[in-house]
Amino acid sequence: MATPEDITVNEEKQQRIHAYFQNQQNLPMAVGAGFGAVLISAVIWALVTVVTGYQIGWMAVGVGFLVGFAVRLGKGIDKMYHFIGAALALLGCLLGNFFSLIGFVAKEEQMNVFGLLGVLDFSKVPSLMIDTASPMDFLFYALAIYEGFRFSLRRITPAELAAAQQSII
Repeated sequence: MATPEDITVNEEKQQRIHAYFQNQQNLPMAVGAGFGAVLISAVIWALVTVVTGYQIGWMAVGVGFLVGFAVRLGKGIDKMYHFIGAALALLGCLLGNFFSLIGFVAKEEQMNVFGLLGVLDFSKVPSLMIDTASPMDFLFYALAIYEGFRFSLRRITPAELAAAQQSII
């Protein structure tokens, strides 16, 4: 049977192990890698959408997955990393839709995408995105947010845990 002293020692050891992994967190890496994944996934989303002429909802899930794993590079164990992954996943979806709209308009107007960006009235973009949104978009956005949230935290392997326990003894 565990004594109060054993429980206190175990709690202290758990706190030291937690602190060991917290000290390895790298917020700038998580945000930077996540934002890089946002840009890459949004461009891929737009290219696939414009080339095929179809918006494939599952692209949003891919965005969330990619962003979540990129945020994980920051080795975060705190809940804040969940929210960063979720927010960046949503941003990736919105940017993917925005880039797709730009691609379609540029294609229709036979303009260069960058030329179109130079003359675009950005104040009209939110209403255009709302007008072109469908209820299914929101379902896939929710899935992307979930994926970004779910995959954003560091997964500590048994070997890493054993190394942490050895280093704090």
